[in-house]
Amino acid sequence: MLLFIRKEMDFFALLDALQTPNGLIELGIGALCVLLAVVIARRLYRRWFTDTPERYEQFLPYLGFRLVLPVSAQLLVIAASLAWGRLEHAPMLVLHIFSAMLFWLAVIRLCTAVVRQAFPSSRFERHSEHVLATALWLGFVSWTIGFDVAVTDWLESMTFSIGKTKLDMLTIINGLLWVTVIVVVALWASRLIEARIMKLKHLDSNLRIVFAKLTRIILVVIAVMVALPVVGIDLTVLAALGGGFTIGLGLSLQNIARNFLSGFVILLDRSIRIGDRLMVGDRVGNVTRMTSRYVVLRGGDGSEALIPNDLLVSNTVVNQSYSEKSLWTSVPVQVAYGTDLDLAMSLLKQAAVHPRVQTQPGPNAFVTLFADSGINMELGFWVLDPENGFMGLKSDINLAIWRLFKQHNIEIPFPQREVRIVGDKPAQG
Repeated sequence: MLLFIRKEMDFFALLDALQTPNGLIELGIGALCVLLAVVIARRLYRRWFTDTPERYEQFLPYLGFRLVLPVSAQLLVIAASLAWGRLEHAPMLVLHIFSAMLFWLAVIRLCTAVVRQAFPSSRFERHSEHVLATALWLGFVSWTIGFDVAVTDWLESMTFSIGKTKLDMLTIINGLLWVTVIVVVALWASRLIEARIMKLKHLDSNLRIVFAKLTRIILVVIAVMVALPVVGIDLTVLAALGGGFTIGLGLSLQNIARNFLSGFVILLDRSIRIGDRLMVGDRVGNVTRMTSRYVVLRGGDGSEALIPNDLLVSNTVVNQSYSEKSLWTSVPVQVAYGTDLDLAMSLLKQAAVHPRVQTQPGPNAFVTLFADSGINMELGFWVLDPENGFMGLKSDINLAIWRLFKQHNIEIPFPQREVRIVGDKPAQG
């Protein structure tokens, strides 16, 4: 049932079969088998994935679910064919076509799931995988009924020359398909190598990123160099295409190329690392990701800015954690006149005892100004993890200051105003 001869599945032969009672019965049996397979797949999903949706994100459970429909429908069609064959001793073309279509649907779903696994989840989501699988399956169906012959002849008739090489659209499309397949395999291999490289903790994080990116680039280039000769395209064609690509790069892609090269410069000179706290213009945040084109800067409010690499190379960037990760900050406070300042400074240092505050050097208190309403003081300290923000930490320290000052009867003054009415006395009623 799984093997087939293409001539047996000619479109006109299928139409002739569907005009007979046996052909219509086979069509109904095949449709019923597919419907039962859909019911089986839905029940399996409700049983295994509804309560535990995290299984749907795992590769093997997801792949198994994708194969449930075509495999179960295939088994039902085979069983129905055996039963129908014992009743009617006529050739079963329609069920034979159903069986072949379901078999290749399973193969296509298997391949597209592997392709999706080769790409990062953000680059090739599940919806795109389903669209690709459907398109490939429809292409296979058109091939089995002979529709591809007319398309092939039309593509071969569209020819043009590049230098001394004559190409047609069929060769180009065939080459693109081979390049795509080989590049996908190369990307999958590069992801495995990249995962191994990123686990090498004895290497600097920037060097690990550089080696991972170089590995991916080299594998993709090798994949293209291998794929083109496979489809019969001479590598000398790349020289002619390379000239046009260079012109296009110089005219319209120079910003992309500049950002790409700047990314490698940043990684190699180690001026910026993941986790650094940067100030770029009026934007302050922590570096969460470094790519070939941009750096992701995450602010304290959770927003993320994509800073082009060229901007980081050509402009002044304040790296607040270039040599030391800890960052200095301060909390202002005011006490009333007559306060024991030595006691107040001691209490301020005590209030700054916090797991996120550095102990060597420890916090310190300062008298900054004799103001109108009281004496201004400031508590300064080094924060060990500035990437986690300052608002929560300052709130904890302010509460500690409030409690300590209240325990020791230290007054935090507030402005007071006297209102005097100058002029005649109010009239007597």
